[in-house]
Amino acid sequence: MTTYNSLPTNEHDVNLEQAPQETVFQWTKQWYPVAVVDFLDSRRPHAMQLLGKNIVLWKDAEGKWRCFEDACPHRLAPFSEGRVESDGTLMCAYHAWRFDGEGNCVSIPQAKDEQTESQHCSNSKSCAVFYPTQERQGLLWVWAESGVKAQLESQSFQPLITPELENKSDKVVKLFWNFRDLAYGWDFFMENISDPAHVPVSHHGIVGNRYKDAKYYDMIRVLEISSQSAFAYEITPTAPNIKQAVNDFQPPCLMRVVSTSFDGGQQILVLYATPTRPGWCRHIGCQVLIKNNENKTPSGLGFFGLPMPTWLGHILASLFLHQDMVFLHYQEKIIAQKQGRWLNKVFTPNPQDKMIIAFRNWLENKAGGGIPWAPECNSHLPSPELDKQKLFDVWTTHTQHCRVCQNALKNINRLTVFAFATSIILAYLSVIIDARAVESFPPASFWLALLGAVTFASTGYLLLKLRRLFYVYEFEHARNN
Repeated sequence: MTTYNSLPTNEHDVNLEQAPQETVFQWTKQWYPVAVVDFLDSRRPHAMQLLGKNIVLWKDAEGKWRCFEDACPHRLAPFSEGRVESDGTLMCAYHAWRFDGEGNCVSIPQAKDEQTESQHCSNSKSCAVFYPTQERQGLLWVWAESGVKAQLESQSFQPLITPELENKSDKVVKLFWNFRDLAYGWDFFMENISDPAHVPVSHHGIVGNRYKDAKYYDMIRVLEISSQSAFAYEITPTAPNIKQAVNDFQPPCLMRVVSTSFDGGQQILVLYATPTRPGWCRHIGCQVLIKNNENKTPSGLGFFGLPMPTWLGHILASLFLHQDMVFLHYQEKIIAQKQGRWLNKVFTPNPQDKMIIAFRNWLENKAGGGIPWAPECNSHLPSPELDKQKLFDVWTTHTQHCRVCQNALKNINRLTVFAFATSIILAYLSVIIDARAVESFPPASFWLALLGAVTFASTGYLLLKLRRLFYVYEFEHARNN
């Protein structure tokens, strides 16, 4: 069980300055979670971005997930538009050049003969740019530097895994992983989840009440702050049944929100965010529940702690994620338009903002001022999306990248067709029964057929509503009463 001890109070603990002996945080010498392995379709390559670099994920002949720069060395066509062949090679769709898991070119069909092909393939310029990868705790991690040297260096570092998931005890319950591409930057994601004060307000109706639960509390530092390691803040006071509640930031990509009950149970929100490109990040998260002293499992966050299939948890996540999607998207653009330091742009008089201020100061003074986007990336923040409805898109930010949700959607489509077809058949049957009835009042079989037709039609309608959640979920605070 994770525990935290308060540090001596220091009223200046948010005014961070880089110590002379400290090095600036190294953004590229890190492992980043980029995907949930079980949700990837191994039959095709997957395009993604990491720190502004275009990358492609694919599974090779050895069953290992690989990561290349998303550009074939021949004419720089994207690998992500290619194919994973039956022999476990990655084929570029432009000229059918093939590559093995190490990035070596193994086939150039346009070569004059085998000897010429072998010479071309042995040229280092024919190799794809590869990034080290590893699978841990169901996630695919990518090292943010490429090449042989990076492969060796990456072996000296461990990804920011969840220690509790390494414990095989039956007291540890892991709920489903989820992921979503969010239309605001990595820093605004981390700032948002460093701020427990927003939860009952922004997530009114799911976690708390905006009118009753927006209360005073303090945040006490419980882990020292440095350029390379984590820092954490404890919330006080907490709910009556909570012994300790801590937000633990572990750079560059992990925030652990740990709530420990007096009965010994724990709820841990494991929240990852990977910087993909300016104005966007990929969020991957799950809940880990530690059973209490009586071996009972904590309830979890809102209704997400209830037993449910993974695909249902994924589409229902929009109910939570979209509650702060729009204003975070616009907030990032508004702040970027103003000149000067972040702290001078905002007004943060309450202690609830301590961790946010600490995070922003860490970013400015210990992490180089922000993410070092790849040179080939347009580092300018994209313009605000004027059509709010596009921010509620679920298909391109999740479903099209999730094998589990795509399979569920196919099944729902089949059930929808079956429901409406059955409804039509039963309605037609009820007409026939009524036409053949001798009595003036329709027989019971007529009413049963009609009831069945209405039931199946209603089921089809509800399935259509459910199907829509795989594509879009719209939300407006003005209507959330």
